[in-house]
Amino acid sequence: MAVEPLIELRDVNKHYGKLHVLKDVNLTVGRGEVVVVIGPSGSGKSTLCRTINRLEPVESGTITLDGQPLPEEGRDLARLRAEVGMVFQSFNLFAHRTVLANVSLAQVKVRRRGKEEADRRSRELLERVGLLDHAEKYPAQLSGGQQQRVAIARALAMDPKALLFDEPTSALDPEMINEVLEVMRQLAREGRTMVVVTHEMGFARYAANRVVFMADGRIVEDRTPEEFFTAPESERARDFLSKILKH
Repeated sequence: MAVEPLIELRDVNKHYGKLHVLKDVNLTVGRGEVVVVIGPSGSGKSTLCRTINRLEPVESGTITLDGQPLPEEGRDLARLRAEVGMVFQSFNLFAHRTVLANVSLAQVKVRRRGKEEADRRSRELLERVGLLDHAEKYPAQLSGGQQQRVAIARALAMDPKALLFDEPTSALDPEMINEVLEVMRQLAREGRTMVVVTHEMGFARYAANRVVFMADGRIVEDRTPEEFFTAPESERARDFLSKILKH
């Protein structure tokens, strides 16, 4: 069954100075697909993720969301970012605002919802991520895992077409990782479109529709988790898996 493309990258190139971090990258993410991007450090995974909502501009190639090219800047870019929720490694919550206000703020500012409607929606989402009891607390009063779940609620509050996760568990203590992955697994089961950069191979194996393996700025493999984990085709992927699956 053909999946309707939601995110498309065509021949995308990106440099930081002389460093060529994305090399002719082609990637299509279908509506409702969970695509997990893995690979060694410095392979371009996070940069790839950040180009999809133009946190990183690209030098050449095209990126489209729902058939529309990404806007350059200004109001259209803010609107695009509302369509593509982003969850970062470092939570990026506003320290001086309550959990509830963190989730409501962009709904009011970008989606133009009334405060009451935004707060109602925020409470629903905080309940979904298991944090309704913490709505009036400040981020510093929460654990890292709780803060990351607030960040996921905040991304969902905009009703985005797609969700991007840039190593969402790598700053967390081991005992907190699963509470965040569980929320992400639930979203995957609901059929949300997700692009997830992660080191969590269990999540890649069981929640992804496709695993994209990157090395040296290129996509080396793009296959089902079953195919990738049981019979990787490239030497780079075999080497990578042998190093991480031993632990």
